[in-house]
Amino acid sequence: MPQNAPAQYILKIRCPAASGIVAAISGCLAQNGCYISEMAQYDDETTGYFFTRIVFRFNDASGDIDSLKASFAEVEQQFAMQATFYDCSAPMKVMILVSKFDHCFLNLLYRHHKGELDFQITAVVSNHLDLRPIAEREGLRFIYLPVTKETKAQQEQELLKIVDETGTELVILARYMQILSDNLCRQLAGRAINIHHSFLPGFKGAKPYHQAFERGVKLIGATAHFVTGDLDEGPIIEQEVQRVDHAYLPDDLVSVGRDTETVALSKAVKYFVEHRVFLNDDRTVVFK
Repeated sequence: MPQNAPAQYILKIRCPAASGIVAAISGCLAQNGCYISEMAQYDDETTGYFFTRIVFRFNDASGDIDSLKASFAEVEQQFAMQATFYDCSAPMKVMILVSKFDHCFLNLLYRHHKGELDFQITAVVSNHLDLRPIAEREGLRFIYLPVTKETKAQQEQELLKIVDETGTELVILARYMQILSDNLCRQLAGRAINIHHSFLPGFKGAKPYHQAFERGVKLIGATAHFVTGDLDEGPIIEQEVQRVDHAYLPDDLVSVGRDTETVALSKAVKYFVEHRVFLNDDRTVVFK
């Protein structure tokens, strides 16, 4: 955002579809001295829900976001809305979980430095020490939580404690090679994104590139999805594919697949931190 530019806000709304929603929203914003600079909406006729993302600013410096929220409460109640306001000047707080693979982690750092991903990294958490030098080189807090069958529950509680203490809003599993417990998945529902190295719903679980090789696929992919208790079955946010042929061995698939993984994950994270993602039962609505 240019220096001295007016403060911008985002309003996300999910509610049952009905006539008059857009008029009520825009009318309330206009009455409170707001200018809408961007608006995306979607009416899902299969679920009967309406989704919208609105970017707006106040017309002058006297505008007050708290007064607007109070005024908007009547509209929320009228249409049974789930409505949230976000200040665009406040970067989202994210935590990155890693293991030994560094490509997704490095790509997120690169895009963050380039200004493509606007977030604040609260910590880097890992069950291995391999990526500690990268985190510390970047001046990031690195937390080592080794996981065994005996310590898994304890370490997951420690992870949740860190999430709460740091005010983390999004947990990114950047090739974090641990299956989260059902309890942890419930605690992080809707705020944890995983990257799986296959084009889901195909080739779930371990060694998907080897599974793809055995099936002789001509396309491989990567899927960024919300974490749920069902392994690799969470609502999909973004997917990328790469064409391959009969000459690609499993190690070749692993190599070329790194690019699809980094792109799919970075796009999903960007959509989330820019408040473009809505959960819609087992699917998502993403305003790109």
